[in-house]
Amino acid sequence: MTHTDQLSQFFEENKHSWNTRTDIHQTSEMYDMGAFRAGQTSLREIELAEVGDVQGKSMLHVQCHFGQDTISWARMGAQATGTDFSDRAIEIARSLAAAESLDTRFICANTYDLPEHLDEQFDIVFTSYGVIGWLPDLKKWAEILARYVKPGGIFYMVEFHPVLWMMDDEVRKITYSYFDKGVIAYEESDYTDHEGQHGTTKNYAWNHSLSDVITPLIAQGLTLEFLHEFDYSPYDCFQNAVSVGEKRWQVKDYEGVFPLAYSIKLRKD
Repeated sequence: MTHTDQLSQFFEENKHSWNTRTDIHQTSEMYDMGAFRAGQTSLREIELAEVGDVQGKSMLHVQCHFGQDTISWARMGAQATGTDFSDRAIEIARSLAAAESLDTRFICANTYDLPEHLDEQFDIVFTSYGVIGWLPDLKKWAEILARYVKPGGIFYMVEFHPVLWMMDDEVRKITYSYFDKGVIAYEESDYTDHEGQHGTTKNYAWNHSLSDVITPLIAQGLTLEFLHEFDYSPYDCFQNAVSVGEKRWQVKDYEGVFPLAYSIKLRKD
């Protein structure tokens, strides 16, 4: 089997996993679809503070899952387009947008195949939380995403910190190297399913250091405006998490010890 064939197999397994997760997420407490349909935003304090005013701006949301954040941006006035490789997620995203009569597009495509489906530029390219770990090649990722940023526009990402991905499932000991470049194959129950009631799915993921993320974006001509690190997660999606404030969680016994999230903003001059 060639490397390309192997990656295609990994992507298909991951797509199946996310189609399965999507149905679990719709009824989960974390995604709180009832409150969302009633108008509550799904966005967290970090991105709301750092992206700023989106009124009248075009936005591309890459790896948007089933569109809650994309729709939340659209409710704030953005002309939003969401993309994801899960056909089940995109089906639900389109249904949610149609229910609100929002002029929001959703495109079903693997990020690496996006240029085959979309050819325009945006004021804001946005991606968030748990996305780059599904991508093996960040140089190609940066090349693709940078092309979608308008001159004067921004690329913004908020993501779980790579130090967190060094830890085991219990977030108790270091299991993976910070500099690990290989594929990580594993089976797990969904992060919203703390009781393991929905079984497990097979997944293939990749760890990426901060330099792995930022350097390829700079190489595409984007200028780094900031890198921020946070000692909390805005989601309760890890084992041994304790609440330290509204929509803020840290790891029990390691509160404030290591970063759990980071954000970057780059501009195309």
